[in-house]
Amino acid sequence: MNPVNPNDKHAVCQKEAHDFKAECDAVAAILDPCLDADFSTITRFKQWTINDIIGHLHLWNIAANQTLTDPKGFQTFITEMMSALMTGKSHRETQNTYFDGLKNRALYEAWKAYYPAMAERFSKAGADMRVKWAGPDMSAQSCIIARQMEHWAHAQAIFDVLGLERTDTDRLKNVAHIGVTTYSWSFKVNGLQPILPKPYIRLTAPSGAVWEWNTVQADNRIEGSATEFCQVVTQCRNIADTTLKTKGKAAKSWMKIAQCFAGGPEIPPAKGMRRKG
Repeated sequence: MNPVNPNDKHAVCQKEAHDFKAECDAVAAILDPCLDADFSTITRFKQWTINDIIGHLHLWNIAANQTLTDPKGFQTFITEMMSALMTGKSHRETQNTYFDGLKNRALYEAWKAYYPAMAERFSKAGADMRVKWAGPDMSAQSCIIARQMEHWAHAQAIFDVLGLERTDTDRLKNVAHIGVTTYSWSFKVNGLQPILPKPYIRLTAPSGAVWEWNTVQADNRIEGSATEFCQVVTQCRNIADTTLKTKGKAAKSWMKIAQCFAGGPEIPPAKGMRRKG
């Protein structure tokens, strides 16, 4: 992470924006060879197609860009989106309506053309600048990191359905940090009281470095691969499909319901559901 120095009024989101763009570039690298029909391939994420996933990522990139460049436009956008969802429309239905027939390879090309300029804008934004979102306001730094997280998480379904292994880098720490800091949220969104103290987290980064969070505790901890931890907190994998080691009630309970993203409570995938076929 690139923490904001509260005494530096000129701190910008350059590193975070670079990480976001690199995450998008990694997705583009595996989708560039795909034909138009390939985007209709159904993944193991809620029966979404690759097209559905790219549409979802592109839609919320547009929203994030509006928070930075057109706050009033974003307010109109989010009001319309929330109204549609409240009337029972699904995320797929709302985004299909928004894109009005744009799909498959053409939609992919629109997403690919959009994110580099968006990353450039965020790279020049004040890190502690407040921006609007569907929930509470957040910093521009948190906004672009959240976009990286969502691209990393949703791309897992694409890697899986294409039968590809992903090679992660240490920019994954941004995703892991979101996972750790949403510990209490995971309980609260499920109507549960967070179990305290929070578990000690010790993860092995893609580079082999060790990342740690929270107070060291022998009987309340999670250890293992940073990639697998991120897969669990983003609900790309069931904890049983990983080699993560958990000890203590807090750690075990959390890993069964972990949810690092906003919205209502989501049920993690069943064992074996999100593994490569």
